[in-house]
Amino acid sequence: MKTMTNTKGRLSIIVVIVVTVFACKNEPDKKVNSNDNSSKILSISEEARYRPNFHFTPKKNWMNDPNGMFYFNGYYHLYFQHYPYDNVWGPMYWGHATSTDLISWKEQPIALYPDELGYIFSGSAVVDFENTSGFGTDGKVPIVAMFTYHNPKKAEAKEIDVESQGIAYSLDEGLTWTKYEGNPVIENSGARDFRDPKVAWDDEHKQWNMVLAAGQETQFFSSLNLKDWKLLSHFGEGIGNHGGVWECPDLFPLTVQGSDETKWVLLVSINPGGPNGGSATQYFIGDFDGSTFTVDKNFEAAMKDQHDFWVDFGKDNYAGVTWSNVATSDGAKLFIGWMSNWQYANEVPTEAWRSAMTIPRELRLVKSDGSYRLAFTPTDEISGYRGKKYKKEAIAVNGEIKIIETDDIDLSRAEILFDISAIQEGGFNFLLSNDEGDKLSFGYENEDNRFYIDRKNSGKTDFSEEFANKVSTAPRISGDKGLSGRILLDKTSIEVFYDDGLNVMTEIFFTEAPFEKLSMAPENDELTLDHLEIHELNFN
Repeated sequence: MKTMTNTKGRLSIIVVIVVTVFACKNEPDKKVNSNDNSSKILSISEEARYRPNFHFTPKKNWMNDPNGMFYFNGYYHLYFQHYPYDNVWGPMYWGHATSTDLISWKEQPIALYPDELGYIFSGSAVVDFENTSGFGTDGKVPIVAMFTYHNPKKAEAKEIDVESQGIAYSLDEGLTWTKYEGNPVIENSGARDFRDPKVAWDDEHKQWNMVLAAGQETQFFSSLNLKDWKLLSHFGEGIGNHGGVWECPDLFPLTVQGSDETKWVLLVSINPGGPNGGSATQYFIGDFDGSTFTVDKNFEAAMKDQHDFWVDFGKDNYAGVTWSNVATSDGAKLFIGWMSNWQYANEVPTEAWRSAMTIPRELRLVKSDGSYRLAFTPTDEISGYRGKKYKKEAIAVNGEIKIIETDDIDLSRAEILFDISAIQEGGFNFLLSNDEGDKLSFGYENEDNRFYIDRKNSGKTDFSEEFANKVSTAPRISGDKGLSGRILLDKTSIEVFYDDGLNVMTEIFFTEAPFEKLSMAPENDELTLDHLEIHELNFN
């Protein structure tokens, strides 16, 4: 298969993308939001208070899973589950946005609509350079999307074969789509939950691979033309978390950083069953022989000893998958997730739109303490938006001290980097606060060897009993004495990357006013903040 390189130095590789959508040519009854003066005031207030500065959100109404992401001819494409006529989940369409740098997004017209076969649920998309599908004409490279059909009539009748798989193709680089007249290409196999196909070209075995979720397992398929699919194997019994339905899988090879070794990564989202409640994404590391995925023995032993193999330990990163046809110069995959949780996604206090995506992340495979781990860092493109800078070395922290205020840096659009060479007994606590009394606390407890985020006093929390009923925690993966951290703050979210991305925590919040001050305190004795660097991020 052909490869391509973009101008930012990312090596493009042929992969497939999972698309989640519900769309229909015969549009359902539109639920129009009220246009009275109070709604207009509320909408303006929402824009100022809650619309993120640098995380993608739809212009209006509902969004969930990212789908069908691919890179081609200088553009990153992000599709997403979208209900354009209400701010709660409903009949799914594929929304669409494009970007040249993964940070600034332009929303495009709806890409896929439901039809007589059902709603358009999650899936993926690939660039078919060799025209294996035969959809390409006049030298145009076809983009092929594979998605789940969800039949609402069968669902209402409580039948089993509710979901099947279909495909569509685009000859204008993903802007408009034609559904394959032979749909569905995969009939239901007997599982009520049978969805979210993720396709990728397997250069080693010279085939298209596809993984989808079926109940509480994944199933693997192969094809030579993206139309005719062969079931290869099953995976999932007896390993991992089975507290809920498995969803949105992703399968791809990665080279272990600093070596020539390659392993295969399997991402599996689960709802419920997350480490801090609700929905989350677990992962498995192993090998794929073109037919069967086998978990690495050391990885399997470590998982059975303690299942802490999660993409993100915060409550708000779900259904994440990777872009196809692109990687970083060192081989990292590009990943994005839905920044919410099914426990309260329909209830968060925004009316004009619902939910955002995480910052796109670079996903790498590393070896840590004898086992394989995934490490996530924010996309490098975020550094291009750095503006005003605050930097200080060797800060003695004895009792609570002020780190920064909004007179110096706007904390509603900031990046914070810090290093601590030696964590003292007890750990440390960061505190974001404002004059309205809103507080968000996060940090590290040395005694329990865990990170935490506490949002119970972060503003509006009463819209759901599940939103702030407990402190989210994450066991520290690294055994180093020192600790590094990178924090991204937006109006309504915090993303914390510890120890070069071995531990990640993402959570949303809804303050009464923007946070105005960042403070820090040791839990017990004094500690030294060896390095602190804060950047205000500019988005015009």
